[in-house]
Amino acid sequence: MAATFVALLALTTALIVAFRNSTNIADHFARTEEQRLVERFMERTEKQILEADKLQVVWDDAVTMLNSPKAEVWARNFLAGYFWGSHRIDRIFHVRFDGSLVRCWHGVKLSQDCRYRPLSRTISGLIRQSLKDQTQRGQVRDWRKHGSVNWPYDSKGLPIGLGQSSIASVEGQPAIVAVASVVPDVTPSLLQAEPDYIVLVRFIDERIISDLHESLVLDDVRFETSATDDKNRNSLAIRDLHGDRIGWISWLSKPPGPAILRQTAPLLAVYILFFVGVVAGGAIIVRRMRRTTSELIASEAQAQHNALHDAMSGLPNRAHFMQRLRQELNACVERRELGDVFVAYVDIDRFKIVNDTLGHHVGDELVRQVALRLRRSLPPGDFLSRFGGDEFVLMRRTTGGRAAADMLGKQIMALTREPFVISSNNLEVSLSCGISWGPEQSEDPGELLRRADIALYRAKQRGRARYRRFTRDMDASVKLRREMEVELRRAIVRDELTLAYQPIVHAGSGAIEGFEALLRWPHPERGSIRPGLFVPVAEQAGMMVPLGSWVLRRVFTESRQWPDCDISVNLSPLQIMSSDFLQAMDELVRETGADPRRFILEVTEGVMLDRSDHVLDVLKGLNYRGFRIALDDFGIGYSSLSYLRSFQFDRIKIDRSFVQNIEGDLDAHSILKAIVSLGHTLRMKVVAEGVETPMQRALVQAAGCQMIQGHLFWEALPVDEAKALVRPAKVRGLSKVRVG
Repeated sequence: MAATFVALLALTTALIVAFRNSTNIADHFARTEEQRLVERFMERTEKQILEADKLQVVWDDAVTMLNSPKAEVWARNFLAGYFWGSHRIDRIFHVRFDGSLVRCWHGVKLSQDCRYRPLSRTISGLIRQSLKDQTQRGQVRDWRKHGSVNWPYDSKGLPIGLGQSSIASVEGQPAIVAVASVVPDVTPSLLQAEPDYIVLVRFIDERIISDLHESLVLDDVRFETSATDDKNRNSLAIRDLHGDRIGWISWLSKPPGPAILRQTAPLLAVYILFFVGVVAGGAIIVRRMRRTTSELIASEAQAQHNALHDAMSGLPNRAHFMQRLRQELNACVERRELGDVFVAYVDIDRFKIVNDTLGHHVGDELVRQVALRLRRSLPPGDFLSRFGGDEFVLMRRTTGGRAAADMLGKQIMALTREPFVISSNNLEVSLSCGISWGPEQSEDPGELLRRADIALYRAKQRGRARYRRFTRDMDASVKLRREMEVELRRAIVRDELTLAYQPIVHAGSGAIEGFEALLRWPHPERGSIRPGLFVPVAEQAGMMVPLGSWVLRRVFTESRQWPDCDISVNLSPLQIMSSDFLQAMDELVRETGADPRRFILEVTEGVMLDRSDHVLDVLKGLNYRGFRIALDDFGIGYSSLSYLRSFQFDRIKIDRSFVQNIEGDLDAHSILKAIVSLGHTLRMKVVAEGVETPMQRALVQAAGCQMIQGHLFWEALPVDEAKALVRPAKVRGLSKVRVG
């Protein structure tokens, strides 16, 4: 009996030691995996900032303008304003190749207090390292001497943009520092000496920490300057370019060991105290250990699932989709299975506006509801994945070529016939889709996905809310868009855009009340380019703020030559959401000598959806300065009496879609009368646009509209011809400027 007791005691001790060791290994594995995920998140954040820096400064105009007399104005619009507005960059430095400072910005403001010296060693090191990093050079055709450095050139004879990033301590805070060379993208001869560099500094602040928490689902994430002694916390050391430690990112660890111990410790204690029941106790221990092993296996399977699936929607991610696409294409090619592999690239139209106006929580819920509707509506055999943001990619195995592609596109378009209900808002969003299929169009998974992406771009270019099949001529259209983006930047800088004016008349007498000015681009080689083509390019390229500033400056300047009448200017949501918009308006008024009391600033319904303190503060600030506010395109968006009551608008303008159907649609006429009645009740003037027939004029006049416009009276005229129509007795007040 004693021998049995000793044997059981030894066996129990060995089991306890082995089990404790297993839980320690599991805890160590979990902590290591958490550290790896945090490290990858920081690397990805660094890469995003560096890529944004390189994308904006590889540009002919950047090379010429940064060292010109107009450098400060240009940099405010195209560097400081862009990086602060789009990426919340805290510090921007313009430096020479040798690391010497030229100028700096804090946010969007040019600053004299640069505090550059403590950072100069890090920036010089990053510049040197960018020349040594072979991973970003691509295919180098030759090297050319520029001053003291040999610079790489690509196969097109253009200098290659180089850059590097690291984490450093800036002004006592941890920050991501990225440097990128300023080189031309079209005219290589502009690079005469060593290139300048643009340095971006983004502090690792609460916003980045919050993004890390939301992305990795870690609790109590914070940055600490000293190592923590708390065993419940895990941490990752943050080092700068020279390997010096500048702090730690720490968070509450989630080790699996304590949970396992809590489940099994009572059984082990019972086994030790009542070892007489050898068989019964042994059976319980074996059974419990098997369960623990199953849980560990399930945990590993869950980890593998998480690595291949999107956390928010539960759909497969890009890596999983590419694995599956490669398998299906190989099956078609190698085993010669019947059918094609169709790839549909889908995204939500104007998703950024939903995020900016209603908030990211509504945007996230919209993504989840779109994913759910896609899964429920499409056949079970379709493979649906989410690539991030508002992008979804679907794969289908079927036959039929173009006919099958059309069927797939129509099924996807039908998914948004019913609105999405989120936070008491009915969101009538649409989808755009691009479709390609292999192996007919390509046997390479990456190329097949690229072609679907190109077709998606063509669908958006044609007006959104539609699908397009990939055709070979689409590659050329992508090149055209890139060329148009570069040319539009130049047109804004060189003041090559113009405004044309369309009269607005009194509904009863037909007398001219004012004018609506429309933006035009008379391209010297391509001829007149419609706003429907170049405005989407400006939106996608982040040029709407400088384009809107150009319109405001031109209208303020030209208004000095017009008789004393009111002028209305359309503002984009991006202008209003900009943190320095009121300051920019003050500068434009001082620069042009314009009188704010003459101007009516028009906003669309979308910008009012946010109802944030910032939007209301901006509108009230404009009102305080003397500007009046009008609500444009009323009735086609997310109309709500609550935001009509939240701000007293001067007038509303009814969208042309209500006028175009008014002759044959009694419901349209009833809706028009209701909108006009609402405007009169709230003491707002009502303007109807798009009047093209005498019948339409009579109907909108009968509905109560005070002012109307359309081709029935006048088309848009050059500024001199429009000004010649104005007579002091007829001028009462409305001239509208809009981008479009």
